[in-house]
Amino acid sequence: MHLRGLSETEIDNILSLAVSDDGQLDASDLPMVLRQKQQMIKKSGILEMVTVKETVEDIGGLHNLKDWLRTKAQIFRDVRRAKAFGVDIPKGVLIAGMPGCGKSLTAKAAASMFRVPLLRMDMGRLMGKYVGESEANMRRALQLTEASSPCVLWIDELEKAFAGAGAQGGSSEVTTRLFGSFLTWMQEKDSLAFVVATANNISHLPPELMRKGRFDEIFYVDFPNQSKREKIISLHIGKRRSADLAKIDIPALARKMKGYCGADIESVVRDGIEAAFVAGKAHVTTEDMQAAIGRTHPISETMKDAIEEMDKTYKSKKFTNASREE
Repeated sequence: MHLRGLSETEIDNILSLAVSDDGQLDASDLPMVLRQKQQMIKKSGILEMVTVKETVEDIGGLHNLKDWLRTKAQIFRDVRRAKAFGVDIPKGVLIAGMPGCGKSLTAKAAASMFRVPLLRMDMGRLMGKYVGESEANMRRALQLTEASSPCVLWIDELEKAFAGAGAQGGSSEVTTRLFGSFLTWMQEKDSLAFVVATANNISHLPPELMRKGRFDEIFYVDFPNQSKREKIISLHIGKRRSADLAKIDIPALARKMKGYCGADIESVVRDGIEAAFVAGKAHVTTEDMQAAIGRTHPISETMKDAIEEMDKTYKSKKFTNASREE
């Protein structure tokens, strides 16, 4: 499995390195094989290997999504017994919804939960200027993903990657071919490459991508409600100023941040703590945070029309809610 997806030349190079060391290829050569794969990914320029520090504990809310990922991670980590029991290998998940609400963070945390490397596919890196170059890059990216399995493949902002697939003419035809290659791979792959695709606006995505069976599940991430805002505020203050946490009125702050996404909330916390430090204070107070709220313009205000349109789209799709109803 560790040589899967590599070209004959790449396999020959790895075997030569192993044999030159101690005359054989065995389990002791696995770290070397993994290092060689990492070098191939770096040299390719079409995939990025992401260093993961985030864990599931860094995600505020999204309990349905986290519980679902824990189940898939358990299968992934014990795949031989799972397959023998008749369990299908997990394919992947599409996480769609409001910007700044934890989709990218969840992709990183998924790799941590699965205990595997995280690869990131950027469609901008795949697009070439010569005929057939983009398609060749896609094939190479998927080949490298197979070679790196077990892994998590993160496709960020999926709507930018495949918007326009199925249309006629120019770049749309290239996108359609790339989309076709990706769909075929998703349908046929049996490797331990778990896809986490994230998207903000899905209205321009080809409907066949969201058909049942492409992904194991599609989750919708909405702006956090009162209780989830409280958890997110506590999480970010706790990481920076845990000693001040008990003195700050978290529920009052959460009420003032209705319509704030997770990224907006983190920005408020950073701003409030920074302002308290610059002012020479010994502690961070509720008032410091309230002042920071007054200086912040949440994405639900700055992108009001787009957010309302996205909300209508997601409500019509009836995707699985990433958070528990309260």
